[in-house]
Amino acid sequence: MSTQQEINYNRIADAIAYYKENFKQQPSLDEVAEHVHLSPFHFQRMFKEWAGVTPKQFLQYLTLEHAKEVLKKESGATLFDAAFESGLSGTGRLHDLFIKIEGMTPGEYKNGGEELSINYKFAESPFGQLLVASTHKGICYLAFADEGKDAAMKELKAMFPNAKFQSRADEVQGKALSIFTRDWERPGEIKLHLKGTEFQIKVWETLLKVPMGELTTYGGLAGKLQNPQASRAVGTAVGSNPVAFLIPCHRVIKSDGQIGQYHWGSTRKNAMIGWEATRVYATSEN
Repeated sequence: MSTQQEINYNRIADAIAYYKENFKQQPSLDEVAEHVHLSPFHFQRMFKEWAGVTPKQFLQYLTLEHAKEVLKKESGATLFDAAFESGLSGTGRLHDLFIKIEGMTPGEYKNGGEELSINYKFAESPFGQLLVASTHKGICYLAFADEGKDAAMKELKAMFPNAKFQSRADEVQGKALSIFTRDWERPGEIKLHLKGTEFQIKVWETLLKVPMGELTTYGGLAGKLQNPQASRAVGTAVGSNPVAFLIPCHRVIKSDGQIGQYHWGSTRKNAMIGWEATRVYATSEN
């Protein structure tokens, strides 16, 4: 990400966080623009380009009450469900329909990826630079490279200490990264080849069933796993997710409606939730 792109990303993420914290006061365009050190005109234009809707629309969509309403209606139909069932899926059903998990064999898990050949590349996303890695079976790792490329590679190699790595782009990576830029009305399958325990894999599979624009809680996930007392274990598994965004752990919030922590930063989590919400609503209004 270039320096200017990073500045723009941080400004929009900061604006999203400001809206979340101050939605009860219904801050004006001028107020938020001043907060992120832009003129109202430039802030309006930049926000619309980045989020796909105006700041005013975003303020209407992304509020704490919205999050609470989603939680209250978790077991029933929501506005998002209506949009999906009306054929306005867009990217929304990607996780339900097209991502499949193939866990590594016990042998692969135990030996640290020995005999695995892993391709990797760095790529840009709306939320910062990513390191994406893949085997011949699917995506095995996707994380934000906030600390630089060397630190990102160190974390990847720590997960697969005995694998063979090569800097090479491939079709598997391309399909995964396209989630940020293209219409997935008719996608090919995205496959994930993940290193995890049986319980972790089940939690990640359950996360994939949370549609774009929806939110859930750790308790909600535990209930869907038919183990309502396992909220803490579910939280640990969510935090161990090795694939950013594709496995949407950013859609898990606290039971009181607060955003909560996120492995790659709460500001980025806010940005992801807002980015998805605006796209679902923008699609439903078209």
